[in-house]
Amino acid sequence: MKSIKVRFNLSKGPNYMKWKVQQPDGGVAYYSPTDTQLVMHNCTLKNNRRTAEKIMSGQHKTVCAWILCDSIDVKTESFVAYDTDPNNTTVRYNPRVNPYWTRNNTSVDGFKFNEIATVDYKLFITKY
Repeated sequence: MKSIKVRFNLSKGPNYMKWKVQQPDGGVAYYSPTDTQLVMHNCTLKNNRRTAEKIMSGQHKTVCAWILCDSIDVKTESFVAYDTDPNNTTVRYNPRVNPYWTRNNTSVDGFKFNEIATVDYKLFITKY
């Protein structure tokens, strides 16, 4: 079974700074982080470490990390404020800081989580 691919879009243009969701059939949708909440199920954090290390050393940014998930709920209202729940953990990715996905400053490349949700521009593990 092919997975849904989710990443943050930093390419210049009308979809700059939006979540990009690519379906297995190739269909693509972009979502504004402030108007939409994505809840991803059965997720794996993917990263091209070699590309991320090049970015960390100063090369131009290019796509090198994404989330693979089996299904996704797109909410446009009744958002859950996961960022206020102390039981949820933030997952971060910035290859200028670390060349891997981080949780509590530890690499979580390749880790699987039952559910990850967006709150604006942030990602939260909501179910382990």
